[in-house]
Amino acid sequence: MKFMKTNDLREAYLKFFESKDHLRMDSFSLVPKNDKSLLLINAGMAPLKPYFTGLQEPPKRRITTCQKCIRTGDIENVGITSRHGTFFEMLGNFSFADYFKKEIIPWAWEFITEVLELPKDRLYVTIYLDDDEAYEYWTTLTDVDKTHIFRLGKEDNFWEHGAGPCGPCTEIHFNRSEEIPTNADEFVKLADEDKIIEFWNLVFTQFDGDGKGNYEKLANTNIDTGMGLERLATIMQEKNSIFEIDTLENILSEVAKLANVKYGENQKTDISLRLITDHIRSITFMISDDVMPSNEGRGYVLRRLLRRAARHGKTLGIKEAFLCNLCDTVIRDSSEAYPELNSKKEYIKKVIKIEEDKFRETLDSGMEILNGFISELKAKNEKVLSGVDGFKLYDTFGFPMELTKEILEDEGLSLDEDAFHEEMKVQRERARSARKVSNYMGTDVKTLDIIPAEVETVFDGYDNDTLNAEVKVLIEGEDFTDAITEGNKAIIVTDVTPLYAEMGGQIGDTGVIFNDGFKANVLDTKKNIGGKIVHFVEVVSGELKVGDTVTIEVDKVRRENIKKNHTATHLLDKALTEVLGSHVHQAGSYVSNDRLRFDFSHFEAMTEEEINKVEDLVNEAITSVTPVVTEVMDLQEAKNSGAIGIFDDKYADKVRVVSAGEYSKELCGGTHIDNTGKIGLFKIISESGIAAGTRRIEAVIGKEAYKIVNEKKDLLKEISTKLKCSEKELLAKLDQQVKELKEKDKEITALKSKFASMGIDDIVSSSRNVKDINVISYELKDVDSDTLRDVCEKVRDKAPNSIVLLMSANAGKVIICAMATKDAVAKGAHCGKLIKEISSMLGGGGGGRPDMAQAGGKMPEKIQEAIEESYKIVETLAK
Repeated sequence: MKFMKTNDLREAYLKFFESKDHLRMDSFSLVPKNDKSLLLINAGMAPLKPYFTGLQEPPKRRITTCQKCIRTGDIENVGITSRHGTFFEMLGNFSFADYFKKEIIPWAWEFITEVLELPKDRLYVTIYLDDDEAYEYWTTLTDVDKTHIFRLGKEDNFWEHGAGPCGPCTEIHFNRSEEIPTNADEFVKLADEDKIIEFWNLVFTQFDGDGKGNYEKLANTNIDTGMGLERLATIMQEKNSIFEIDTLENILSEVAKLANVKYGENQKTDISLRLITDHIRSITFMISDDVMPSNEGRGYVLRRLLRRAARHGKTLGIKEAFLCNLCDTVIRDSSEAYPELNSKKEYIKKVIKIEEDKFRETLDSGMEILNGFISELKAKNEKVLSGVDGFKLYDTFGFPMELTKEILEDEGLSLDEDAFHEEMKVQRERARSARKVSNYMGTDVKTLDIIPAEVETVFDGYDNDTLNAEVKVLIEGEDFTDAITEGNKAIIVTDVTPLYAEMGGQIGDTGVIFNDGFKANVLDTKKNIGGKIVHFVEVVSGELKVGDTVTIEVDKVRRENIKKNHTATHLLDKALTEVLGSHVHQAGSYVSNDRLRFDFSHFEAMTEEEINKVEDLVNEAITSVTPVVTEVMDLQEAKNSGAIGIFDDKYADKVRVVSAGEYSKELCGGTHIDNTGKIGLFKIISESGIAAGTRRIEAVIGKEAYKIVNEKKDLLKEISTKLKCSEKELLAKLDQQVKELKEKDKEITALKSKFASMGIDDIVSSSRNVKDINVISYELKDVDSDTLRDVCEKVRDKAPNSIVLLMSANAGKVIICAMATKDAVAKGAHCGKLIKEISSMLGGGGGGRPDMAQAGGKMPEKIQEAIEESYKIVETLAK
């Protein structure tokens, strides 16, 4: 049979359908666009749904793709079987109201028999029970053996998903066995035994179903086909498993080499090899499509896959982080079809390395606790880990529930999942209660939220800073009232206002509300749960009643500064994407009159160079004096225009799009300046991490930025004065000072070592003989770790047949060092085991080799107790 490599198969398929006048499109991202029903793209047709439903016009009526897909429904079986995987490529050709059965059936046969040259006697076709049309085309337009066509029911050969477009399908199968089915029952039996495998499904979308078994013919019919590339490769390469085809076998071989094992020799080892091989493909492609590891959504899927692979690597005995290098093999074999893998290679490797290193730390600490739980369960002859203990692993060590379950299952145990979820629920309620605000500026929040629904409030402040309005509601304390008077704090609700209510990260406006007999300062403007705009005020003079007319005026200077900061935030968002990559997404913001804060997704701290680049880009956009334009348009039009935003249900049909020239375009309901030049200067004052995978930048603009620049200038001047040099000479002067300090430190260390060494004979003379081993356990006063190690070595060299344990209290902490001679080790002395017990007594941890170990502790007051205990420990170790 003809042999074809996986990459050649992909190309052959796409070229074939190009020859049939199909538009060849690149694979869409694994991240669904404007489709909340999917976490990740899981089929070739998934990203084409808008074309099938008529929401969008396809670029051509005939399209062919090879689509990256991820399915995690059977994740527990990945590795355990040789056919389950999370990542696969789906070959597909699609017709949108163009060709139908008459065309696709002979094309499919042509491709598999003439291009792939599959033997016809091994090919079988299934059709829907009453799809006589498909049967006619198979028997008249191809030379398939009629005895190889079987009619099957709805479960096998009819595609529908609830109500909506649906239709029969025909599937093409390959018989791997020598058994020949003569009827549908025999065919199904062989298929269930994996002796006959389905590899291409042609779906004929011709009905509109109501979900209850009633169907009407569609005016326009479509074709949707899907063929798994990896499964096709198993046929063309005559392999029994997807893990044996060329591309996956390359990865598996690399893992086996790292683990120093052979595939096929051990069932448990094979499971780990297959799991890692599959998962590294998903990991690599997900990160290349800007998915970041996180604790929710698709980010959690990525984190789970990465952690499963890392744990199985450790199970195989791979000691170091390895996934970041393993992705090289994936990229090498896939970059011809997916060139973005090469361009993002270093980024992909970096994200994997950071996440894997972090997890290995988690795994080490958490496994110690989990192993303790497992030992306790086995000692009690119990099979279920309590939800409380499982949740402790999650809450304290970041162990996902799924990981705990997998490790327990390996030991023949299980987790009480119901109790685990109950603990999770209790913690969330605790957090929710802690966040609840019962009172704001003296007003009960519940009162705010029962403002009558018929009361309408409108914001009309984009182009106005002063408006006349009618008072609709007054609240004082916890009560609605008809009037408010001088000296009190209250809430005023009006039918219209120019004051912006806090929203989208932008703080609320302040200002004044007044009429001839009344004046109040507006301290804040917010929205209640029902979306009513409320003004928190302090009454300066007079009395105000419901129904009165007032003038509302914005604090113009404060608002102008807020507008500048908000526009600067948009410029910052764009600059971060340009410098760090397209994976950067806004995770939160705070825009006030004197500063801005921007939270974003990123996997590591920014370098000084990156921070400077971002600053430069923002300042370039400012100095270009680019017009800032706001347009109101349909949501779909905004999406099509390239405006960025969080496209979910919170947007109305009409949205505001704020653009700074060609540089930035975002959906935004906030207030902005009319050109970037008004911002002045932009200065980042801090960059920090606020959660795993989330960074925060705080920045200032205009006068505040100039103020910081001047402060730094003054500081430089002060430092240069104290160092008696010019500002230009500062670096050279500092280098000289640092060099001199290092030399002084060396002298001090040498002196300390000399003084400590002067008492070596005293230390040696403190030796106690324990089971024919000379045990020297001693405290040195106030020495550093280098000195302690130096003295320990000298004592060991001077004391034959000895194990030496030295400790010193320094700055409230304990440093510990142990060394042993070869003859003492031969008699059972073990520095690593000794120091593990001693450091634990001192509130620390550590370990090492039999002949040398180091550790630290936090309880210097227990040093003498530890010295006495050391003799007992050596006694238990001695042979």
